[in-house]
Amino acid sequence: MTRRALLLIVVALVAWGCASAATPPAPPPAAPVVTGPPAPDVFESPDFIVVIPKTPETSATLAARYLGDAAKAWMIEEFTGAGTFAPGQQAVIPRKAWNPAGVTASGYRLVPILVYHNLDAQPKGRLVQSVSSFDQQMHYLKTEGYHTLTLTEFLEFTRLERQLPRKSVVLTFDDGYKSFKQYAYPVLKELGFTATLFVYTDYVGAGRNALSWADIKALQGEGFDIQAHSKTHGDLRRAPGETPAQFAQRMQAELAQPRDLFKRQLGQTPETIAYPYGRWDADVLKQVQAAGYVAAFTVRRQGNPAFVSPLTIHRSQIYADMSLDEFVKNLTLYQEEDLR
Repeated sequence: MTRRALLLIVVALVAWGCASAATPPAPPPAAPVVTGPPAPDVFESPDFIVVIPKTPETSATLAARYLGDAAKAWMIEEFTGAGTFAPGQQAVIPRKAWNPAGVTASGYRLVPILVYHNLDAQPKGRLVQSVSSFDQQMHYLKTEGYHTLTLTEFLEFTRLERQLPRKSVVLTFDDGYKSFKQYAYPVLKELGFTATLFVYTDYVGAGRNALSWADIKALQGEGFDIQAHSKTHGDLRRAPGETPAQFAQRMQAELAQPRDLFKRQLGQTPETIAYPYGRWDADVLKQVQAAGYVAAFTVRRQGNPAFVSPLTIHRSQIYADMSLDEFVKNLTLYQEEDLR
């Protein structure tokens, strides 16, 4: 190749390189646009969260997002009076209790506590309720939006430490019948309900109709509360002719023995007791308090305000011959009274 030809090739390569350098590089591809619902406007204070949604919301979705628990939807519903919120509709979410006592100028909130005893396929007398009747009553509570409480939650309400949903109820079962495990347990678990069992210790494991300690421990593991109902289920009041010393000795057995036995069998000491037959007097109250119980339950047919006396809390017995309408009459949630 001649020198002239070589120079022509070099000149051509330089010209091509210059032309390439003058051409700007192609821009990078644009990032994909992510679409989705617009974020709501949110304003916060220590006590409230105010949300103005851009898309439809429910109390449950708001509670899940801002309170960490969809089950707290009732707080939004009761504060705002609404369960759904359209775009642009302000939703106020309380962060904490705003009226734990449930007292207003026109009255105060009540919590009904219901008492059941035995269940069977067919009713027998007043205290053995049919399974179908019990099932109907529990489904009524579920359909109507009732929340079942643990005793801990209820007692926190009486100490003004917890605000409760307006439709709150406590379910209790006395004595310790095996039918609770056979009939009540499946219905309660299906509906997501809780309950408290008051058992008297002489009956535990006493026969085929009684729960055993193993049964009770298993129910405790399932989240059911187990509390005391005395040792023998005898009337705790001082009997005619019973001396003060005899009365004190009997109370030691009736009240202290269950606490010791619960501790050994269940790993817990009961803090509450249901009076056998609902019977009590001033002397019994002193003995119950001295034994270490913080609350006790009667069978007076009445709901409970936050200021109920802790050693005489009311419960309503549910009888086998009650119709659904009669059952509903035990669910009084508010006492109207001019408190201005």
